[in-house]
Amino acid sequence: MKVNLMIDNIKVEAVEGDTILQAAKSVGVEIPTLCFLKDMNEVGACRVCLVEVEGARSLLAACVQQVSEGMVVHTKTQKVRDARKSTVELILSNHNRECLTCERNRKCELQYIAEGLGISEIYFDGEKTAGGIYDDASPSVVRDQTKCILCGRCINVCNKQQNVGILDFQGRGINAKVGPTGNRSLTKVPCLYCGQCINVCPVGALKEKEDIDRLWKAIEDPTLHVIVQTAPAVRTALGEEFNMPIGTRVTGKMVTALRRLGFNKVYDTNFAADLTIMEEGHELLGRIKNNGVLPMLTSCSPGWVRFLEFNYPELIPHLSTAKSPHMMMGALLKTYYSKQHCIDPASIFVVSVMPCTAKKAEAARPEMEVAGLRDVDCVITTRELAKMIKQARINFATLPDNDFDKDLMGEYTGAGAIFGTTGGVMEAAIRTVADVLSGEDLKEFEYNAVRGTAEIKESNVNVAGTTIKIAVAHSTGAATVLLEKIKRGEADYHFIEVMCCSGGCVNGGGQPRVANKDRLSLDIRKERTKAIYQEDESRLFRKSHKNPDIKKLYSDFLESPNSHIAHELLHTTYHKMDKYPE
Repeated sequence: MKVNLMIDNIKVEAVEGDTILQAAKSVGVEIPTLCFLKDMNEVGACRVCLVEVEGARSLLAACVQQVSEGMVVHTKTQKVRDARKSTVELILSNHNRECLTCERNRKCELQYIAEGLGISEIYFDGEKTAGGIYDDASPSVVRDQTKCILCGRCINVCNKQQNVGILDFQGRGINAKVGPTGNRSLTKVPCLYCGQCINVCPVGALKEKEDIDRLWKAIEDPTLHVIVQTAPAVRTALGEEFNMPIGTRVTGKMVTALRRLGFNKVYDTNFAADLTIMEEGHELLGRIKNNGVLPMLTSCSPGWVRFLEFNYPELIPHLSTAKSPHMMMGALLKTYYSKQHCIDPASIFVVSVMPCTAKKAEAARPEMEVAGLRDVDCVITTRELAKMIKQARINFATLPDNDFDKDLMGEYTGAGAIFGTTGGVMEAAIRTVADVLSGEDLKEFEYNAVRGTAEIKESNVNVAGTTIKIAVAHSTGAATVLLEKIKRGEADYHFIEVMCCSGGCVNGGGQPRVANKDRLSLDIRKERTKAIYQEDESRLFRKSHKNPDIKKLYSDFLESPNSHIAHELLHTTYHKMDKYPE
């Protein structure tokens, strides 16, 4: 049902049930918000979005107030401006305002709103919340309580989207805080290190643990051979840090920038994604043929793996034993690559550029090493790479396009590229499994049933008389639905893909942050995913087993998928994790 109203003298036709915020957005009227997060945190708590509605006794919160027929709304009257200004001044009075040294400087939503309101002085400066905790004990996420504005966004994304719920409000009044129960460190609770809390934090209260300084030292160390690899989702978002439109594919410029930063070799993790498909796909076929544990669960998302280890340890046998692509790449760089190039593996320093903060914790796992050498030595996020490019004073937007190094492990397929989005791992695996089962090079290999942003997608794939039942979930909250089905014995799937983050890696915890005002008008997951499929369509080979460098790797070194040496280098183990260690 349609509803007619006026907003700032503009006639608006909205849908019954819409909020004033939604209706205003539809006609280009921006109402500032802080606590609001679409579908996650719609509580009207911060009062920054107050508007004046004729006939109402007080100002109303636009993010929760629904429209009604004949409503007349004013969003910029003196009364509204004064109320918003006082509210933001009160928030700032209890905030750590060291903006110049804050990593959110010029990208902070509180700063943006304060500037828009013309705030130049804080009239309510006084006592501040005591005991602000700075927790940097984890390998992935840093929490600075002195910058928290109590908006609640992180609480609800952790609880509603991820089904983890380690964050909550504690205390009241001036003593109110947001954090884990008992103000524990993130290392003492079942945190996934997924970084989704970082992505939704409007200020600098949450950020990734940076490895930039350590990486610069490695690059400048003449005794080290420093190799960098980049995940497929990085190229779909890096440009945003340099004012390019959301979803711009910047593969060539990214490679040029990495070379100028001083890396000895620049490789694409997509090669190892193809390798993962070979190992994981044949592992699936082996389980089907030999009555192994089914359904098999993907294992390339480390936040998802942590979720299972914390919450469903009895289902660990369902996980594929294949390492994630960047860990496989690291293991091969220190064995296959070092042997072919006659380089001491101990001098090889492997760097992964990932869209994911959980990859930092994954690289630190004790299992991720071969012969005493870590598979990956350093993980930086998309945001950290952008910082390094800016530190080097490289004008990213004007860079020419270059290609990845092509020796040994340089080729990749479209199947490897689509690992960066939800459904991509499943589609890539089915492209290969279908060919193996049919013994043919099938011409129809795009599986639209596993694409898109539906939280759970299911499909049956019929190949050569064999029906493979598959499912895809993104976010650990959505995954919980499938895990409960497995526990009840109701999951008759063969293969399930799970990505920890909503939308997959394109929306990982290490990707560029998107302001809330932009989230209201577009789905960043869909925009970045478009670039992923563009990369897929641009490749000469679009099935992992067609990759000539993969074929050569098995011929010269690994022998065959799931061979003894492949298991030694490319597979791993998992274990139950204690949710609240002492």
